[in-house]
Amino acid sequence: MDDQWWAPQAPVVAAVVALFHPHVEVVAHDIRRDRVVAVWNPLSGRKIGDPSLLEPELLQAQRSDAVIGPYPKVDEHGGRWTSVSVPLGQGQGLLCINFDRSAVDGAAELLTRFAAAVQPRPDALFERDWPHEVNVLVDDWCRAAQVPRSRLSRPQRLELVAHLDGKGVFAVRHAAGHVATSLGVSRATVYDLLKTVRTREESR
Repeated sequence: MDDQWWAPQAPVVAAVVALFHPHVEVVAHDIRRDRVVAVWNPLSGRKIGDPSLLEPELLQAQRSDAVIGPYPKVDEHGGRWTSVSVPLGQGQGLLCINFDRSAVDGAAELLTRFAAAVQPRPDALFERDWPHEVNVLVDDWCRAAQVPRSRLSRPQRLELVAHLDGKGVFAVRHAAGHVATSLGVSRATVYDLLKTVRTREESR
């Protein structure tokens, strides 16, 4: 497959991004190499060459002309997105259009419904995407506790870190740094919280 399989779509993608700027990001993934190969308006910070963290076998089993989604996503800062994906390049590439819902969530009910995801997250896209799973765990915990992550007290952070540790998050390499970004604290702070949590568990 031509490594520039996404090139014929570039003018249409650029038009969509221009129309919905600054709220839309588009990312092209090479499923074979598990790499991002093109990004338009990189709101999420993804860069060319980043790992895609997709599941090739599940994606290639999809119909090559099937649109996947809309489905919900959550970023490390608690931002909520609605996304659609479509296989391209005979099913060996994937084009993802990500819509930042922050401007819509506080608007009228009609606009909220327009942006809302209508299908569950497809396993093929998130089987290996541990950063997104961490984002969801943090977001769900903060919503259940009814407290913004920026206002968590130390006891609440300890509870959250204990919850994440119980889910096996910190067994994943680099997870502590990702959690630190999500909470707006240093990695050293996360390690200190984790040490406190585990010390308490050992003393019980």
